[in-house]
Amino acid sequence: MDAAEPPVEDLLRELAPQVLGVLTRRFGDFATAEDAVQEALLAAATQWPVEGLPGNPRGWLIQVAYRRMVELVRGETARRRREDLVARREPDDRRSAPPPDEELTADRDDTLTLLFLCCHPALSPASAIALTLRAVGGLATAEIARAFLVPEATMAQRISRAKQRIRASGTLFRMPEPADREARLAAVRHVLYLIFTEGHTASLGPDLRRVDLSEEAIRLARALRALLPADAEGAGLLALMLLTDARAAARTGPSGELISLADQDRSRWDASAIAEGVALVTWALPRGPVGPYQLQAAIAALHDEAPSTDQTDWPQILALYEVLERVSGSPVVSLNRAVATAMVHGPAVGLAALDVLDADPRLAGHHRLPAARAHLHEMAGDRERAVAGYRTAAALTTSLPEQRYLTMRAARLAATGDPPPADAPRPA
Repeated sequence: MDAAEPPVEDLLRELAPQVLGVLTRRFGDFATAEDAVQEALLAAATQWPVEGLPGNPRGWLIQVAYRRMVELVRGETARRRREDLVARREPDDRRSAPPPDEELTADRDDTLTLLFLCCHPALSPASAIALTLRAVGGLATAEIARAFLVPEATMAQRISRAKQRIRASGTLFRMPEPADREARLAAVRHVLYLIFTEGHTASLGPDLRRVDLSEEAIRLARALRALLPADAEGAGLLALMLLTDARAAARTGPSGELISLADQDRSRWDASAIAEGVALVTWALPRGPVGPYQLQAAIAALHDEAPSTDQTDWPQILALYEVLERVSGSPVVSLNRAVATAMVHGPAVGLAALDVLDADPRLAGHHRLPAARAHLHEMAGDRERAVAGYRTAAALTTSLPEQRYLTMRAARLAATGDPPPADAPRPA
């Protein structure tokens, strides 16, 4: 492979939605087309590293996927639904013909249409995430299953059910109508945000991060930004991912242990990612209306640009959280606003703000609320309540690195008689 050529894996992920778009447009059957494309991607991943890249990688994938699509359709004609589908086909039966040359060489990119389809409102967030990673991200089912720590068979069933729901909805392969487009675009952004969030802090397992997921989310957010360059909230989403991921190298120690934001070595933060993220959010904010991703990106930028925790512009962060709370209505945002309140007005005021959240059922059983309360009790010098809060939070989280971090904070506080620092470290 030429040194200037991208790695095969990156090239396949870039081409996967384009090839899937060609087959779905031509056959009108997203579910079967997706299966055919996955087999073509597998063939390419096996052959290209050995035989070298073909002259037209996109055309090669289309031809292989096209032939497999024909085989899949023919193989199911015994079923009643396939018989009905065949009866409705045009007399020339385009399925058996090779793809025309314009489909092999055309520059048409259906990535955005596929994103809208995979983030269909009929799907649960978990199903939309899985389908997006497979159909648009080009990840194999086994890769997605490993990322979410579930058996491959379980993930295969989840993806299969998602495709069945889309088929049952009767959705055509085309962009949503203008009246529905913004709501569907918001769903696309939300799915990409969920993918990144799971990659940044894995909800299960021994590792703090799922690097493949966070990187894939950033790649897809870049693709969305390229397809919709005027979308300020899409720019805010990409900025938020870059500014958050910029701290990744400093978030864990040599043994994979979590390092709080206050204790991180800021020289290890990715300066280029921070600069790109700041530029994006600076571009997006004046183009209103301001959305939640732009506001979160602005908060992340203030953290990233501060030389130290002590020099962080907490009043500005608090003001942004207050706006974000009105925009989003999320209890997690309210929790973060309470912590920012404590940093500006003292832990007692922050604890009072947290008390309001006790009645919110959306935080019931979530480790973040007792962890935040423990942090503020530690700031206030109430060691006993801080220890109890950290232990409660440790028992609730399913992330082993977070569990170890919270347990260690409780043990350290219980063992020491020294007064806590004014700004006790908290998870990043």
